[in-house]
Amino acid sequence: MADHRNSKGQPQSAKVAGGGGSGGGSGGGNAYEINTGNFADRLKSLYSHWGEHKAELWAGSDVLAIATPPPSEDLRYLKSSALNIWLLGYEFPETIMVFSKKQIHFLCSQKKASLLEVVKKSAKEAVGVDVVMHVKAKSEDGTTQMDAILSDIRSGDSPAVGYLAKEAPEGNLLETWAEELTKSNLQLVDVTNGLSDLFAVKDKGELTNVKKAAFLTASAMKNFVVPKLEKIIDEEKEVAHSSLMDDTEKAILEPARVKAKLKAENVDICYPPIFQSGGRFDLRPSASSNDDVLYYESASVIICAVGSRYNSYCSNVARSFLIDADPMQSKAYEVLLKAHEAAIGALKAGHKVSAVYLAALSVVEKCAPELVGNLTKSAGTGIGLEFRESGLSLNSKNDRVLKPGMVFNISLGFQNLRTETKKSLSQNFSLLLADTVIVGENGPEVVTSLSSKAVKDVAYSFNEDDEEEEQPKIKPEVNGNDAILSKTTLRSDNGEINKEELRRQHQAELARQKNEETARRLAGVGNGARDGRAAVRPSTELIAYKNVNDLPPPRGELMIQIDQKNEAILLPIYGSMVPFHVSTVKTVNNQSDTNRNSYVRIIFNVPGTPFSAHDANTLKHQGSIYLKEVSFRSKDSKHIGDIAGHIKTLRRLVAARESERAERATLVSQEKLVLAGNKLRPIRLSDLWIRPTFAGRGRKIPGTLEAHVNGFRYYTSRPDERVDILFGNIKHAFFQPADNEMITLLHFHLHNHIMVRNKKTKDVQFYQEVMEVVQTLGGGKRSAYDPDEIEEEQRERERKNKISMEFESFVNRVNDLWTQPQFKGLGLEFDQPLRDLGFHGVPHKATAFIVPTAACLVELIETPFLVITLCEIEIVNLERVGFGQKNFDMAIIFKDFKRDVFRIDSIPTTSLESIKEWLDTTDIKYYESRLNLNWRPILKTITEDPQKFIEDGGWEFLNMDASDSDSDNSEESDKGYEPSDMEAESESVDEDSDSESLVESEEDEEEASEEDSEEEKGKTWAQLEEEAVNADRERGVESDSEEERRRKKMKAFGKSRAGPSSSSSNLPKRPKLR
Repeated sequence: MADHRNSKGQPQSAKVAGGGGSGGGSGGGNAYEINTGNFADRLKSLYSHWGEHKAELWAGSDVLAIATPPPSEDLRYLKSSALNIWLLGYEFPETIMVFSKKQIHFLCSQKKASLLEVVKKSAKEAVGVDVVMHVKAKSEDGTTQMDAILSDIRSGDSPAVGYLAKEAPEGNLLETWAEELTKSNLQLVDVTNGLSDLFAVKDKGELTNVKKAAFLTASAMKNFVVPKLEKIIDEEKEVAHSSLMDDTEKAILEPARVKAKLKAENVDICYPPIFQSGGRFDLRPSASSNDDVLYYESASVIICAVGSRYNSYCSNVARSFLIDADPMQSKAYEVLLKAHEAAIGALKAGHKVSAVYLAALSVVEKCAPELVGNLTKSAGTGIGLEFRESGLSLNSKNDRVLKPGMVFNISLGFQNLRTETKKSLSQNFSLLLADTVIVGENGPEVVTSLSSKAVKDVAYSFNEDDEEEEQPKIKPEVNGNDAILSKTTLRSDNGEINKEELRRQHQAELARQKNEETARRLAGVGNGARDGRAAVRPSTELIAYKNVNDLPPPRGELMIQIDQKNEAILLPIYGSMVPFHVSTVKTVNNQSDTNRNSYVRIIFNVPGTPFSAHDANTLKHQGSIYLKEVSFRSKDSKHIGDIAGHIKTLRRLVAARESERAERATLVSQEKLVLAGNKLRPIRLSDLWIRPTFAGRGRKIPGTLEAHVNGFRYYTSRPDERVDILFGNIKHAFFQPADNEMITLLHFHLHNHIMVRNKKTKDVQFYQEVMEVVQTLGGGKRSAYDPDEIEEEQRERERKNKISMEFESFVNRVNDLWTQPQFKGLGLEFDQPLRDLGFHGVPHKATAFIVPTAACLVELIETPFLVITLCEIEIVNLERVGFGQKNFDMAIIFKDFKRDVFRIDSIPTTSLESIKEWLDTTDIKYYESRLNLNWRPILKTITEDPQKFIEDGGWEFLNMDASDSDSDNSEESDKGYEPSDMEAESESVDEDSDSESLVESEEDEEEASEEDSEEEKGKTWAQLEEEAVNADRERGVESDSEEERRRKKMKAFGKSRAGPSSSSSNLPKRPKLR
């Protein structure tokens, strides 16, 4: 982060809008174009600031003389170059600019003068000054032109000439100019402070460049540096810091590699990326990456710093990564993180600059006073066209006032810390955090927040067994046998047995905590059980006509009429047209007889009849007489058919409308969506399909999802197809890329239901298909080298990558939006399913692939969707777990006992261990049982008498090992049981059976036990059968006939269907002593 660093490319000069890349202004010709509007606005700002702060910041100067040196191979930051870029949009090397109250003088080459001609009119209109060009030929030294400029300066009354005292003259032109200024005997004053203050507050265009640079920097850290380090550590490679620096620099210069859609010609690095580890750390801005190999042993720290520029505007981010951190390192990082957040929080308009550092210092003094001496003496500096803007150092003595539009590099660290470890390279360590932050009107905006600095994202644990390896060896005090036992125990502790034992101990602790938590919750709820049925909501009173005058005029003939507008049918009864609202009709049917007469029969809803609903209208008119049904005859069968069809259609439409109205009446009222204005463009993702789909018979069309001020809006080209999802109503948000799937999707699980057209839902999904479903009709096999096939696969890969990048960009930008202070209380962040932990099961009616996320258990491909929040789970019971079972079931019991237990059936037994490991890792208590339980009466019993539930041990009645231990021991004392080959064969039959029998007869036990023989591990069924036959022959027992064996197998099959019993379980018995 130095001002002078070696760069492989030349410095940026003469790029559009202060852009990056090489190329001098003199060689630009007409390839470049100065933005005259931008020039006029900033020239006004320069003269206004100069006039307003002439005495205190501009040292009382009457003339400003700024000389820009020639291009250099070094990557450096000069105020003269910054003024060129800020004012003109380009850097003009070997150019002298002199500003006075009446004139602006440019001394440069002919090509640069031609480019600068366009500013003459703008300068005159903006501040009323004339622009004078002094063209220096290649053969001239420029003294003639300098004399003319100095002569014009001397025409004033003893003018003071402002210049940049800290910039030494370089090149023949600038050295000659410095000599001429000295010989002129004019008063020279330093105007560095004036330019620093002028550059401090950025306008809208500058802030846009800073944000793009910050996005590139954070993307490089998140999408390149972090994965690179993880891969190196995971594969245990030896890579030098300098090699990492080169690779990262190349990635920044190719924005597509870090998933940033920016033009490569507009980007550059601020400094060569910095990588430090192995006890050698330097937190100064002049640090650099050495040739040492990256060190990532236990208790080590890796510091990474990356800075990039967009259109010459800088940004910076630095992160510290902890490898198997010890408590001291973890505490130091947590304190640093709090101090860094406090410093960012103090960046508010109107505060003093010193308040930023003091806020960080106060956190360290409060949380870890012993680390105050190790805290850096500054919390960062201003950043913009220069990496370090002078005058904006965030130290405890700077009394300047913060203003909206200022940009800072908040850089804070602990240096020269020590920790107690045997590894010398891990003993010394430092920590550093840096972010680019904009001072806004309503608070600070962290524009590099895409790169996370949370503890969970920077702390890695790779060597889980280090503690066991470093345990002190205990000298045995007894004989050699005890020593042998100790070694055996130590070996088993490092194996799988130890992992299972740790999990068992953790589950026992979870069981204790869960029982205490459930007891507290049940004690607070009391006995407030309800029947679960909602009160009947009175229906809306439907009226066809308010008075007789509203009836349609008679048509002459007494015929059945349908009034679509008033939703009524008019029936001719005793010579009068009697209206009925269509909602009073229960059924309508029509039929014909043999005399060509057609009949229509209309049956009405009548209170008191079976299957008739009671509502407020029927209760209000209890003494009324109701018409139950009416029939009409007609010779016109077509008319009768039309009448019946129209009534059914109208009745269906009214019923659908009333149903939707009833659904909407139960919705929770929400705030309105605030649309993004012209200044703040919404984040947009196009060509998306929605689930649930919009109802209707028209062709389905894709739509666009936009993120606005307080929520999302999805819309299509049809005006009635629109869905608003407010951020405050989102419970979980998921992003699932198309890994082994046909779609890439965004899924939102909501707190409260919303309506998608006329469907009430809590889950809304937006997706895009990554490949087209094509069926080849030819039937012949295509060659793997078929060019059409190869081209098609290539197109599919490109489409998939394009869609994935668009979704990831949308997700990252929305995540950045959700980090703003107004949304922090919502805790929103896109969660991504962890496919490696997924398993197959049947959550509803069909088999699906169910995947855990950080906070949920989800299935987002098949409908209906599955989203279960982990923190709402009380316990999980794994049912039908036992030997010989291909599948088992998972019963999820929620903390709200009024919710139905959710079941996931037919999970393959091969997933059992991974599911148990996942549940244990997420601190969810699980139990195992051999049978499926009926949970409704169990939960009802718990809620009716919670005290007895607690006294009986809480959930421990589900503990299969504890409940079966007594019966197991008694069986073991009666006889030593070993499974026979016949029973083993019956187990294999049982794997495919769906038996519901849970009782086993004693007769079947005896018949099956007659065929007992010793099972030898590793032998096939044929070998075991042959051994059994040979053993029978030796004992003189005749071999069973084929029919007899088949009969015994059928009896064994019946036994396998019976399930385990207390007397003859085929599960291994627990030993009495361990």
